[in-house]
This record gives sequence, structure tokens and C-alpha cells, in this order.
Amino acid sequence: MDTMLFLPILVVGFATSLGLTPLTRAIALRFGVVAIPSQRNIHTDHKPLMGGLAIYVAFALALLLFSPPQHIVEFAAILSGSAFLALVGLADDRYNLGINVRLIAQTVASVGLIVADIHIQLFNTPLIDYPLTILWVVGLTNAINFLDNMDGLAAGLTAIASGFFTLIAFNENLTLVSCLAAALMGSAVGFLIYNFNPASTFMGDMGALVLGFVLAVLGIKLEFGTQPLGVTWMVPLLVLGMPIFDISLVVVTRILEGRPPMEGGKDHTSHRLMSMGLSQRKTIFILYSACLFFGTLGFLVSIEPPDHALLLGIAGLVLMGILFALMMAIRRKYQLKDVK
Repeated sequence: MDTMLFLPILVVGFATSLGLTPLTRAIALRFGVVAIPSQRNIHTDHKPLMGGLAIYVAFALALLLFSPPQHIVEFAAILSGSAFLALVGLADDRYNLGINVRLIAQTVASVGLIVADIHIQLFNTPLIDYPLTILWVVGLTNAINFLDNMDGLAAGLTAIASGFFTLIAFNENLTLVSCLAAALMGSAVGFLIYNFNPASTFMGDMGALVLGFVLAVLGIKLEFGTQPLGVTWMVPLLVLGMPIFDISLVVVTRILEGRPPMEGGKDHTSHRLMSMGLSQRKTIFILYSACLFFGTLGFLVSIEPPDHALLLGIAGLVLMGILFALMMAIRRKYQLKDVK
């Protein structure tokens, strides 16, 4: 692999997203594709929602210009699947299609990956690996969509996670993963310039579904030459630790409280931190820092000797469990204190 290949992809993704975001903001305002203040979101005014168009176009353009031809089938499946989800997300942003339509679309996109031979290979049997692939893609796509509840959160965590995927792929000489990750990182950072608090535009489902879908693919396509599978399965879980942590926290909380898991609400990790009196920027800093920490653990697990890597990975997962219990306690103390 050309060691410099990811650099032009990163630059084009960033520059295109940075240049197109103001245009997509104007288009969203022109056609009324805006976010209305609701129970799920913190913002108190209408915000344009089509930032996802800039993210997708930047991501796709960077790959089309620089991606190597040997992965054409896989790139085609990823770009077509993410385009399909972007269109569904746009329709959902405009007409509120509902969770069932989004889940069906995510499943269809997952099947498209499997047809292109992009799937989990943990058990080497399609009867297990294919359903796991669908569960992973749908789960992570929704995890990023769940995270899109605060200025700069989904785009920032995606940029950090894809940065670690780029580093790991570069170290393992994985052309496809490094190209995908660099394109995703560039497009996310370019959009983040306008989306960081106070945001002037949102990505909407159009962007969140694309980010989650591509991150899921990155986790699937990671390969390791020397590390055993008994260790490497933890790498994508750590790099994507914050999205996985948040959706798990929210789903468990809603089930325990007798609410539908996919119902909106201010019970995400970000909301719990803010309930303690933290500002949006301080909350974002904490979550970015956590993503950097677990991403670093994931990278170390990918390069350390297997026995050390196993201990690091287990320690990281145990820490997540401790933080999970802490977030549950914060909800009881700060968010439910006035509920009879």
C-alpha cells in the first residue's frame, strides 16, 4: 500500500465537506428541512438538517478520486449502501418516516454488504456470521444516530474513532480500511467546523446513518496479521466504545423504566453529564476524551503482545462496566430526583 494514499483522501474529504456544508445549510432552509426543538434534543431553535449531504458527497468524492481499483466491488457496496441510507435519512428528516422504516433500510444495506462479501467472520459459518453482521451494522448505525443529540457529538466522536481506524489500518497495511477511515474522518471534521457548539447546522439522520454505517464497515474489515482472534475482537469494541456504550446505556435504561427502547428522551450519556451542571462544551470535552482514551486502548491491543493485549482489552471493558454503573447512578440522583 502506498503509505501516503490516505493523505489526499483525508484532505479532499475535509475540504469538500467544509466547502459544501454552507451550501447544504442554505438548501435545507430553502426547502424546510429543519430540526424542531423536541424532547430528544437540547437546542431551542430551528436548525437546518442537511449537513449529511455534505458529509456523504465529501466521503464519496474522496474515495472515487483516490481509492485503489482492487477493492472496487467492496467500495461500490459501501458507497451504494451509504447513499441509500442517506436518501432514507433525508426522507426521514423531512417527513418523519419512523424507526421501522429506518430499521428496514439499515437491514437492506447490511444485506448489500454481505452480498459484496463484507461480513463478520468470527465463527466461519454463515448461519451465525451473517445475522451477527446485520445486528452489528444496524446496532452501530443506530448508535451514531442516538449520539446525534448535542452539537458536535456524533461528528466529533466519528472523527476520533475513524482517526484510530486510520492509524490501525496504516499499521496493519490495510488499504481499504485506511481509505475508508481517512475519507470518513476528513468529511466528519469538515462538517464539525460548522457543527461544533454553538452549531449553525445539523447533519440529521441523513448524516448520522451514513457515519454509523461506515464505522460499522470499518469494524468488520479490520484484520490483524499477528494478533489472535481471541484478542483482536476487542479492538473495534474499544475504538467504538462510546457509541456502543451510549446506545447500551439508553436501551437498558428505557427497558428498566418500562419505556420503548427506541423512544426519544434525554437519558443519553451527554444528558446525564449535563444534569450534573456541566455545560455543553465541558460535556463534549469529557466525551471526546473518553473516546480518545478507549481508542488508544484499542490501538494498544492491536500492537501489544497477546498476553498484554488481552489484559489491556479486558481492563478497558471492565472500566466501561464501571462507567455504566456510574451513569445509572447519575440518572437516579440527578435526573429522577423529582420523579415520584
